[in-house]
Amino acid sequence: MGELFCGPGGMAKGAHNAAESVGVTLQHAWANDYDADTCATYRHNIIGATDESVIHQDVKELAIEQLSGIDGFAFGFPCNDYSLVGEWRGLDGKYGPLYSYGVRVLEAHKPRWFVAENVSGLQSANEGKAFQKILDELSAAGEHGYKLYPHLYSFDQYGVPQRRRRIIVVGIRGDLDVDFKVPSPEIYADRPVTARHALTVPPMTGSMLNHERTRQSSTVVERLDYIAPGENAFNAPGMPDRLRLKVKGATISQIYRRLHPDQPAYTVTGSGGGGTHVYHWDESRALTNRERARLQSFPDDYEFIGQKESVRKQVGMAVPVKGAEAVFTALFNSFKGVGYPSIAPSLGYVPAKCRSDVGGDQ
Repeated sequence: MGELFCGPGGMAKGAHNAAESVGVTLQHAWANDYDADTCATYRHNIIGATDESVIHQDVKELAIEQLSGIDGFAFGFPCNDYSLVGEWRGLDGKYGPLYSYGVRVLEAHKPRWFVAENVSGLQSANEGKAFQKILDELSAAGEHGYKLYPHLYSFDQYGVPQRRRRIIVVGIRGDLDVDFKVPSPEIYADRPVTARHALTVPPMTGSMLNHERTRQSSTVVERLDYIAPGENAFNAPGMPDRLRLKVKGATISQIYRRLHPDQPAYTVTGSGGGGTHVYHWDESRALTNRERARLQSFPDDYEFIGQKESVRKQVGMAVPVKGAEAVFTALFNSFKGVGYPSIAPSLGYVPAKCRSDVGGDQ
């Protein structure tokens, strides 16, 4: 498997876990990311990764055609311009067009399958035209093209203790007699996904990796004292004006929002400052990076490399391990011909060729 925009290895770790459980052999071929600490984390944790195989480089300068051949390909292309949080520039932004480097991999190396990941806002960017364009180019890539299976996954339904909705597009090369089915959440219905369970089972200790606490100012501590579990700084009754945030239109925001212990966490992000660290339901403090990593379903022995702020960004930008594992388990079972409970894809796609056959984009 090769990867672009590999991040700290959430997708790869999930894929390797899936391969082991299904009984297939998965080998790391190469990976690329623009952030040095992220690459170091990937090398440190992913089986087979080396200094040479994990390439720290801007993808725009990467010699894609010279990379070694691969059977499978994964890429969580940058979501900044598709996220509902931000300016939402879509294909017109700095990051929006980066999916095209994934298309180049498909053209050059023709892998048997690929898995692409992005935020839910992708489906609406550029009035829905961005998503259609991306799917069209993925579908048409290479000599045989790819059958696409796009679906909006809510990862808390797949064993991740976090409400994180992401679009996953699975592609299978058009000449292969293999069909992918979206795995049913019922497979994972018995997995506990509350914040309380994630952060207390097993108990956490001060000696754990990446578990340093953030120093909280007295103002932040006092503000948190007024906020109930599951609520934020904008709907806290009794909070004095000197502690209130002067931000309009943010009453349902995640800013200074505490976790609810008996529900999945809200979305962990890579942003920093301004009350976005994710806050404990009982203690008046931000979560540690290890606690945030648990919400992203990384195992406790998964060590993130870099300073605390760098690690926080890595954790927030990662694909949750158990979410990736669910998708790859279904994919590998599909290639083995092993059946599993499934549901219909939530995002339909008709290839451009078929749309033209019936007289336009319908």
